[in-house]
Amino acid sequence: MRHTLFTLLAVIILISACNRSSDSSNKIYIGGQIVNPNVEYVILSRNNNDLDTLPLDSKNQFGKHLEGLETGIYTLKHPPENQILYVEPGDSLMIWLNTLQFDNSMNFSGRGSEKSSFLLDMFLNNQKDNDLIISNSKIKPGEFAKLTDSIKKVRADKLKKLEKKYKLSEKFKNIASTVINYEYYDLRERYTYLIEKYYHEFTSEVPAGFYNYRDNINFNNEDLQNYYVYTNLIDDYLRSRSIEDCDNIPDSGRECYNLANYKNIKRRILLVDSLINLKQMKNEFLDRLASRGITMADTKEGVDSILNVLEQVNYSYLEEARELANIHRNYFVGTDVNNRVLLNTNREETTYNSIIKKPTIVFVWSMHEPGYHMWQHRNIQQLRKKYPDIDFIGVNIDEGETKEWLRTVEAYNYDKNFEYQTSKRNIDKKVFRKYIYKIFFISPSGVIVDGDAKIQSPNFETEILEFLNR
Repeated sequence: MRHTLFTLLAVIILISACNRSSDSSNKIYIGGQIVNPNVEYVILSRNNNDLDTLPLDSKNQFGKHLEGLETGIYTLKHPPENQILYVEPGDSLMIWLNTLQFDNSMNFSGRGSEKSSFLLDMFLNNQKDNDLIISNSKIKPGEFAKLTDSIKKVRADKLKKLEKKYKLSEKFKNIASTVINYEYYDLRERYTYLIEKYYHEFTSEVPAGFYNYRDNINFNNEDLQNYYVYTNLIDDYLRSRSIEDCDNIPDSGRECYNLANYKNIKRRILLVDSLINLKQMKNEFLDRLASRGITMADTKEGVDSILNVLEQVNYSYLEEARELANIHRNYFVGTDVNNRVLLNTNREETTYNSIIKKPTIVFVWSMHEPGYHMWQHRNIQQLRKKYPDIDFIGVNIDEGETKEWLRTVEAYNYDKNFEYQTSKRNIDKKVFRKYIYKIFFISPSGVIVDGDAKIQSPNFETEILEFLNR
């Protein structure tokens, strides 16, 4: 029923759009409807440059003919979320989505919509690949090679069917084929990491040619630099390579597999500097690694080491990194946080001293990383049930955006009894948001006893048990 209504809406709006413009062959029409909107507009951007803002009307609909847009991938932003779309001159793209399930609810229709739908499907498949990898991580490399070949064929066959049904441009066919290849490469990179770390005996059974695809990775693909499937591949490749390089260091041991270790992060920073030339993408990777390296360091040596390598590669935001380092130095193990001020969901100020009554795990999150905070909260909810002797507290760091924070808590049904927002920090929000990967284990007396834990780590629950037994 939802899609039937949306199709009727799309037809009406597209007919109206065509009537308003007799010559739309060089224009692109983008319109649609958003259910449960977060804000009263959407933004069209490309390569981190906002191109146009389209306001929502009283029915939460938007639409506009746009001129001068080049063929390619764009980002549709509806803060704090976003998703990609693909357009060419002459396209009339209609978008329907519900913010409560942003990516999974998104539906494209209209002229040229098949291209955006295909790329969205690839994006959603890539998100599911992690579960696929974990469920197949114990199979031998030869079997996994056959599995990835099969998955690649299914994707390629789907593209062939699309080509038969629609007249696709050569540029889109090239991009779609590349995306299929990159998802295939990424499956193998993720598997490589798991067997290197957990099933090292399999590494000697990797078939010849398993890694030949690495010669085909273009680390400077301008068309795909904003597309998750591509950037995720590069991220996973950097992870694998950093471990392989570490394995060649005498007596390196298991330290190689600690992705939060500042030495590992230094290796990835140097790899980014040597492989990526696209300024925007290079800065994004360096920014992510710089944030991770600084916030995960548990000593002054670690923090200073990351700052030194960032200076070495001429990192564009070195001053922000130094400010983040100054913030982090206040959260080393042994720090007393009792008097730090927070805001509860009733908009009342409180302190950690008033909140902490027993062993507490604090996880930090931002509305501007929706995929991550949803994943965080899903995992935390399971841990709450499993470890009732621990309080799990979520601290949102989007200070000053209290209304939006409360709306997000409500929209995602997060437990208001355990949700707080930072207050009176007087810290640059842009810098503070780089702190979202932090987990703090805090004693009943309000002292940080561990700041290096990671929810995604397979050892996380072991660390929880050690925390309880202190």
